[in-house]
Amino acid sequence: MIGLLAWAHFLNDGAANYLPGILPALLAALALPLRDAGILVGFLIAFQALQPFAGILADRSNARVMITLGLAGSSLGAAWIGWASNAQALIGALVVIGICNTLFHPPALTGVRRLAAGSGENATAVFLVGGEVGRGLWPLLAGIVVTAWGLHALWVLALAAIPTLPLLWSRVPVRMHPAARTGAWRGIREAGQPLRMVIVYSALRATQITGVSAFVPLLWEARGGKLVAGAGLITTMLVTGIIGNLGAAALARHWGRRPLVIVNTAAFTVLLAVFLLASGIWLWITMALLGIAVFATLSLTVLMCQDQLPRNPSLGSGLALGFSNALGAGLVAALGLLAPLWGPEGVLWTFVVCGAPAFLFAFALPADAPPPTTHHSPPTTATQSLSSS
Repeated sequence: MIGLLAWAHFLNDGAANYLPGILPALLAALALPLRDAGILVGFLIAFQALQPFAGILADRSNARVMITLGLAGSSLGAAWIGWASNAQALIGALVVIGICNTLFHPPALTGVRRLAAGSGENATAVFLVGGEVGRGLWPLLAGIVVTAWGLHALWVLALAAIPTLPLLWSRVPVRMHPAARTGAWRGIREAGQPLRMVIVYSALRATQITGVSAFVPLLWEARGGKLVAGAGLITTMLVTGIIGNLGAAALARHWGRRPLVIVNTAAFTVLLAVFLLASGIWLWITMALLGIAVFATLSLTVLMCQDQLPRNPSLGSGLALGFSNALGAGLVAALGLLAPLWGPEGVLWTFVVCGAPAFLFAFALPADAPPPTTHHSPPTTATQSLSSS
């Protein structure tokens, strides 16, 4: 079951995140100015601000419908981008992707955590790796497709979702978590400052990841590079993130979550500065190391957020990923307005600056997972059905 959810995550996040890989070609085809790059990427991610509400819904309703509909809609929107003939049609495709991507994540993450043994680092890391591989490979694949056959051929990337949807419908249980017994807003209030620190830190990290994904291909093109190679840099960052994610899951049991987040936040920021000063093969090496550093923190902060909301874990997932990503995307969109003045490289330096407050907030993250509060309650029908899936 974890494998199926990780595969669905690969398809969903690939469909929802390949835009940076074809952004130079898309801007040229629709005659859009450079300043719209950050706006488009930010708009796509801004819908993730709805993930906490999707999480509240997932804690109370049909997870099967949400996960299946989410993947179907993300794939449909990804195909639609290739047929967009103007900015309005492109925005329509991004709206579909944004909403459906929001529906997918909270119930899927909660299901993985419920299936996991122990504190959940390994299972959560495997699920997140599926998404990272999707986000990593799809910009490159999209770049290859567009270079070979044009934007209209992007629909081929959505074909893999067709046989996956019936599997999800037949195997995913209706409910991923017993019905929440604590009101969502009450749970947030009780979590207090530790939860707020995780959200602020995650938003700053999302600003850096989204900014790099949006502006590195544009920087590559501005320096005379080709579309596929620019997308390949993003693929390098996202795929090497697998090492960081799985490695952090293993090390967290010995070193703790917060120390790992602190070290990798500092490493990511330094490596981004080195990337902007590097050339040749060192661009690829620093981008690979950068991916390891930043994605080493991802599963750890998701688990931190879920631990602060033990009665509303899908809400915790939505806050740690979707809501925080949307906050980061909003900042990327604002900073992207500086691109006509500063160029892609100048905007990328602002994401280096974002590393300083992220590093400071990392020290305020929860030190350890709180003791479990639900493990001694008798198993419910929902959890029994999940375990047997």
